[in-house]
Amino acid sequence: MTNETLKKRIHKEQNRTFTAKDFESARSQLLDIGRTYFPDKIQDFSEASVGGMLLDFSATVMDALSFYLDHSFRELDPQTATEPDVIVGHLRNANVEIVGAAPSTAGLQFSFVVPAENVNGVFLPKLSALPTILAGTVCTSLGGITFNTTEDLDFSEKDQDGNFVAEFSVLAVNVDGSPATFKMQRSVTAVSGQEATQTFNIDDNFVPFREITMLESSISTILSVSDTDGNTYYEVSSLSDDTAFQKVKNMSADKSQVSNYIRVIATPRRFVRRYDPITQLTTLRFGSGDAETLDDDIVPDPSDLSLPLFGKNIVPKFSIDPSAMLRTSTLGISPRGTTINVRYRRGGGISHNVAKGTIVTVTNLSVQFQRSPNADDALIVRRSISVINPYAAAGGDSAPTLEELKSKIAPARKSQMRIVTRQDLLARLYSLPAQFGRVYRAGVSDNPANPQSAILYILSKDSVGRLVVSPDTLKQNIRTYLNEFRLVGDALDICDAKIYNFGVKYSVYVAENANKSQVIVNVNQRIANALDRKFFNINQPLIIDDITYVIINSDFVVSIIDLQIFPRFGAVEGREYSGSTFDFKQSATKGIIRGEQGSIFELRYPDFDIVGNAF
Repeated sequence: MTNETLKKRIHKEQNRTFTAKDFESARSQLLDIGRTYFPDKIQDFSEASVGGMLLDFSATVMDALSFYLDHSFRELDPQTATEPDVIVGHLRNANVEIVGAAPSTAGLQFSFVVPAENVNGVFLPKLSALPTILAGTVCTSLGGITFNTTEDLDFSEKDQDGNFVAEFSVLAVNVDGSPATFKMQRSVTAVSGQEATQTFNIDDNFVPFREITMLESSISTILSVSDTDGNTYYEVSSLSDDTAFQKVKNMSADKSQVSNYIRVIATPRRFVRRYDPITQLTTLRFGSGDAETLDDDIVPDPSDLSLPLFGKNIVPKFSIDPSAMLRTSTLGISPRGTTINVRYRRGGGISHNVAKGTIVTVTNLSVQFQRSPNADDALIVRRSISVINPYAAAGGDSAPTLEELKSKIAPARKSQMRIVTRQDLLARLYSLPAQFGRVYRAGVSDNPANPQSAILYILSKDSVGRLVVSPDTLKQNIRTYLNEFRLVGDALDICDAKIYNFGVKYSVYVAENANKSQVIVNVNQRIANALDRKFFNINQPLIIDDITYVIINSDFVVSIIDLQIFPRFGAVEGREYSGSTFDFKQSATKGIIRGEQGSIFELRYPDFDIVGNAF
């Protein structure tokens, strides 16, 4: 075998590997390869030689490629990604809402002077002169922060007993001592930021998934989007969402507990909002449907895209525009040939959390008189309108950093938009916006009559914090709300939970040097704190030993003589209890009192229902 043949064989069988990841290792590896395979070509690989220069160039390329390979691999993981654009992509893939600076929320108290009138012998604020301060009224703090009211404030509104919801007090009296004027006041929620409108002219060309970018930065809320044809575009979390929730003012008798109905509306025209944390600009993205060619088909008929070939024996090649298949209404309608008006609110941050008593200027008053008062009464009211914030504004915060947003990716991937488990049901129920009513306690139980369904027991609280049956409007809102998230085969019955009111009676021996009355007061307070309604849930039992532990561990208590749990229901000495009856004595088993399915225990009046004796 000749030397040339041997060299070719060695060259063929040698397994070359380039595993070096840094410059020095790569240069050393390349030097070994050069000396092994090219000894007769280049013999000088010193740093000052041409061979050394080639090694340096090659090692530099290997080092750079290795760096970019590692960097690209790290960018695939949202926890190790560092490139801002890549992080934003991970956030959107995980459906994490990217927001800017948060606006602040404040409770504004409006007050004014109104003339008095005699109504059946009772002096009250003059009804015709009572105004409605409209949503969008602008107020300014001493530091120049702007706040906008979020809802109408009707001072003529009355509760179910016929009394004014707004507070009022006598401000001035006549010569005979009768009230001449009243001062009325009522509070409303306001959000910080400046409201403005931006207009976009849309050409007549069909563009699927059309996008428009707002010119101003730090936009916190898109208030409304409409076009010149009178169409309204609704914001959705995804373009596949073809419905949205809308609030409707509740005018029924239970409006004090549930201020609004919840209604599901179709959203053929919709958009998603995207906030860029790098540029701080907001982009609106619309759907892919064409309103001018919209028909009843969910997706276009592919045959409509082909050429007419009737009466021909030869089928020539032809092209099809795949983008024409995007003209479907399933992802919403893209605007064309119109003008889009976007009303928005911008601004926010920690500086918007102004101190109490600093929002004192009404910059832009929007007021309406619904009962046509005379000019003098309307002028008195308008000139006397003032505002103040009794409490400090809160909720304003700086825009989250990319690192803070990255921490939300893992939880977001585990979340879901559907109700699968009972925990999902309760979490979704408690997330119902407060304007549609508030559920204080909820519990889920199996339905003995139908194994394919479940029973949802709910309770609410009245104005003074007592447990009450939830109003029918709230149940309707819950049904509408949960129906959008439940699985197709799931069935759910919404029922009222039973409220078992009870009292505690006990007798104790106390130390000889103790003040018996003070011991009883102390024990009563400890029992009331331990049995507070906030510690009870639906279907939770009442543990007698817990009450025993509280009593025996009170100061100066030596021993317990007697302990009884007795029921309270109906009307007792002017106090209203629940109508549900329950035998506590017969239901006690091994120191545990269990109620029926879908029930809750409540110590409603601790000042009257805890009775103690000391010996």
